Amino acid sequence: MKIKEITDALERFAPLPLQDDFDNSGLQVGTTQAEASGALLCLDVTLDVVREAIAKGCNLIVSHHPLLFHPLKNVTETDFNGRIVMEAVRNGITLYACHTNLDNAAGGVNARIAGILGLSGCSPLEDRGNGNGSGLIGEFSKDISEQEMLEMVRDRFKTGCLRHNGTLGRPVRRVALCGGAGAFLIDRAISAGADAFITGEVSYHRYFGHDGQIKLIEAGHFETEQYTVSLIHDILSKSCPDLKIVETGCRTNPVNYFI
Repeated sequence: MKIKEITDALERFAPLPLQDDFDNSGLQVGTTQAEASGALLCLDVTLDVVREAIAKGCNLIVSHHPLLFHPLKNVTETDFNGRIVMEAVRNGITLYACHTNLDNAAGGVNARIAGILGLSGCSPLEDRGNGNGSGLIGEFSKDISEQEMLEMVRDRFKTGCLRHNGTLGRPVRRVALCGGAGAFLIDRAISAGADAFITGEVSYHRYFGHDGQIKLIEAGHFETEQYTVSLIHDILSKSCPDLKIVETGCRTNPVNYFI
């Protein structure tokens, strides 16, 4: 199987035109014409991840976050991204990213998050048609308390801590969400009648002005998107059943918590 057959399968599920304008999903480094020896799946590409792929005989790394998000001015040993690119090229490893196209695809990253939380009746917050779009909104089968909501998010996403905007003062049933940096959807979640909005990152000033409107829960960028790896695994195992698929054993979250 050529690497192109694998990337084609990913793009059938999450077409590249679904990515946001600022993004750089797709082929990052290398060739898609080589025979695939295996695919290593990760959230972020680091030097340790590349070395893991080498050790495990995988010449394709599929990540959620693009390594090359901003243009490189040089590729040298002194640059973080440069070292990774050089190691991949030296060892014939192709890097491919499924980022906001997988976020926005029907059944994509946000659907996986909604499933982990047990939400049903989900639809995109910003609909692009055919079930594609940014964020999701759905409902629990019954009302739950704010405390139960916080405990659920903490436990199911294995986060070291949560940030939130204080007490809403009423039960939670209708929940909006967006993995990663989803604060741009807060107003849309309020307009859609969500009791709570869960995302990975919310800047300080975005917390103001929503008292009594919506429960904001910030659970961590890595934490909300960590299940993307298993999502990609599921896509490839169905489309490419003979492919060797390895989920990374490297924890790439750069954020640590002191509690």
